[in-house]
Amino acid sequence: MEAIELKVDMVALHEKRVRKCLSKVKGIEKVEVEASIQKVVITGYANRNKILKALKRMGLRAELWSAHNEILSNYATGSFMFNNYSFF
Repeated sequence: MEAIELKVDMVALHEKRVRKCLSKVKGIEKVEVEASIQKVVITGYANRNKILKALKRMGLRAELWSAHNEILSNYATGSFMFNNYSFF
């Protein structure tokens, strides 16, 4: 089983729609949505391209989660830490 992390441009209202849309994709077993930081974690055997295509059909822009997204989300929530020092 594989965990795929995505950054999805959405608001809290889209959370239920994202779960419903992704639950229909074959091979997905679990969908976790964190709307506050626009992060979706998918667990299963689904193809990444199929997942991105399903979200695109729904009208949402999605990309694979990266370290850059992690830094931006921490900065936005005010919980940025580096070497156990809190900056915000």
